[in-house]
Amino acid sequence: MGIIIRLVITAVSLWIATLVVGGIRLDTDSVPAKIGTLLAVAIIFGIVNAVLRPIIKTIGCGLYVLTLGLISLVINGLLFLLTGWIAGQFDLAFEVDGFVAAVLGALIVGIVSWVLNMLVPDGGDND
Repeated sequence: MGIIIRLVITAVSLWIATLVVGGIRLDTDSVPAKIGTLLAVAIIFGIVNAVLRPIIKTIGCGLYVLTLGLISLVINGLLFLLTGWIAGQFDLAFEVDGFVAAVLGALIVGIVSWVLNMLVPDGGDND
């Protein structure tokens, strides 16, 4: 159940990013198609982050130390751009136009996901 909740949170975060950042578009008209596209992109985003992020952090740990972690903004933007490209390969109506839009989108998705995850209990809290 936790995976489904996190998937929905990521999809909502991606939707908010499409509303806020001009270079991120969700090009479909019907609401069910938008929801399906956002859920599919959330799955792609989760897989990309789960597979590539640990590898990148391990290989580039020196850059993380050297830049005091600011390189993570660039890495997150590149992973978001990759997610948009993969979505395009699956003919999903989700587009990311350029590196700046990708960095801003990744930043917004990260912040919104963090806030929503704070609001939703994870099931491990037995108060």
